[in-house]
Amino acid sequence: MSGIHRRKVLSGGAALAGGVAVSAGLAPSAAAVPAGTGEAAQFGATIRPGDTLYPDLTTGNNQRFVARPDYIKMVKSSADAEKALRDAFRAGKRVSVRSGGHCFADFACNPDVEVILDFSEMTDVGYDARRRAFYVEPGARLINVYEALYKGWGVTIPGGICYSVGAGGHIAGGGYGLLSRAHGLVVDHLYAVEVVVVDDKGRTRTIVATREEDDPHRDLWWAHTGGGGGNFGLVTRYWFRSPGAKGTAPQDQLVSPPSTVLVSAVDIPWDQLDEVTFTRLLKNFGAWHETHSGPDSEYRHLSSLFNVSAKAHGSLGMFTQVDATVPGARKLLDDYMAAITAGTGIKPGALTRPTGELPAMPELAAPRTLPWLQATRLVGTNNPTITNPTSRGAHKSGYMRKNFTDAQIAALYKHMTRPDFQNPDTMLVLFSFGGRVNAVAPDATANAQRSSVFKMCFQTFWADEREDDFYLGWVRDLYEEFFAATGGVPVIDDRTDGCYINYPDRDVADPRRNRSGVPWQTLYYKENYPKLQQVKRRYDPSNFFRHSLSVEPAKR
Repeated sequence: MSGIHRRKVLSGGAALAGGVAVSAGLAPSAAAVPAGTGEAAQFGATIRPGDTLYPDLTTGNNQRFVARPDYIKMVKSSADAEKALRDAFRAGKRVSVRSGGHCFADFACNPDVEVILDFSEMTDVGYDARRRAFYVEPGARLINVYEALYKGWGVTIPGGICYSVGAGGHIAGGGYGLLSRAHGLVVDHLYAVEVVVVDDKGRTRTIVATREEDDPHRDLWWAHTGGGGGNFGLVTRYWFRSPGAKGTAPQDQLVSPPSTVLVSAVDIPWDQLDEVTFTRLLKNFGAWHETHSGPDSEYRHLSSLFNVSAKAHGSLGMFTQVDATVPGARKLLDDYMAAITAGTGIKPGALTRPTGELPAMPELAAPRTLPWLQATRLVGTNNPTITNPTSRGAHKSGYMRKNFTDAQIAALYKHMTRPDFQNPDTMLVLFSFGGRVNAVAPDATANAQRSSVFKMCFQTFWADEREDDFYLGWVRDLYEEFFAATGGVPVIDDRTDGCYINYPDRDVADPRRNRSGVPWQTLYYKENYPKLQQVKRRYDPSNFFRHSLSVEPAKR
């Protein structure tokens, strides 16, 4: 591969290479090719019980989930991944895969895992001139990806806010962020993926699968456009090129973020809310998004994150970002804020304390225009609730196609104001959705939710294991009452559109919690699940890669 302005995003001071062994017998479009610039393949350390690093590597960002593996293998190249996979398969070891460690469930860390394959040292980001595409290794953290792409070429991917999320799982699950209403999901720009797979005889090979129609491994590319992490093999590299990109200049191959954004952060105190006002506020949010989430809406350049925090927090927080370069940007923002607060009498104030993904941002009580990367750092690198590595958490998701019902808001108000619930680190996060996300057909990528107007994440965080039952009970009660009309989960109908696999929740696979009769696979993948099963059978026929919500191979 010829590199242009190749850069290394370093983690822990380790310089990383990307040498890859070529697999014999693969077509040129699908064959493994050298992924770096000619360096010899690197091989990472093996960490075992008793090693000083072991305790830090047996868990991720959610302390509810801990593994006690025989060893953790730090993977540094595709050749390293092939050997690690072959060794584990031949030894009959149960493996899990980790890039950033932010999984909301037990996919990477659970008592059944005997080997953790850790990709956090594969952090390279650069440009591949031969493929006319930008490459990202799975261990690169999102903020480092944004920094490298933007500083090097003035481009980006429309990914998430949280700075320390690893690219590996974020991309495989679909990938979403504040630029998605304008540019679609991250996977809408995915051109190729490099995956190490294993057959039922333990033979490993490295495949590069692209979105080209004549690529014999296009189905493997498709499976990584929302099929979820840890399902099909070991991702060692992603490549990005936006659909319709022309020419050979690197800066023309991927979307560019706005040079400046207009940003606002406001606080809505709970002492200004009663049930009537709370209901109007939430209905306003839902109605606005139902009206303005078409692919060509003039508001597609506006995206908002609304933390509906528990009363114990003291306030609700909202962050809104608008492309400042579009005509009438300030009017778009002002009209949005007026629509959200209409008829409530609420007077938003400064966001003076953190809430969920949002840090304190008192300087944004009045809208300000900031350079895009500066705004990205401001929101993404200082969110202590979400990134606290000592906390325990519970998370549940839902896509909404229409506004809230009165019963849903009543359930939310009831549980957020419960007198016995005093945890401030609890919120329903409402994410603006739609826009260009909804311009893509549901079967064009594995991510099938292409007609929703906003997305939700119900979440709470706590520190003490002895309180697990209380907090899990609280979030389950809220979620199941919120979706009581459809069996406790957001079924696929004209109002709701299932769940987001990057916010995985094992409860939806439990018939005691999911009483809808709709399988969890349908909630996450809709009608795309059978195709994912076919891909699974082709590339992981022995179901070697599996976890609590993994894709099952199709029956022969």
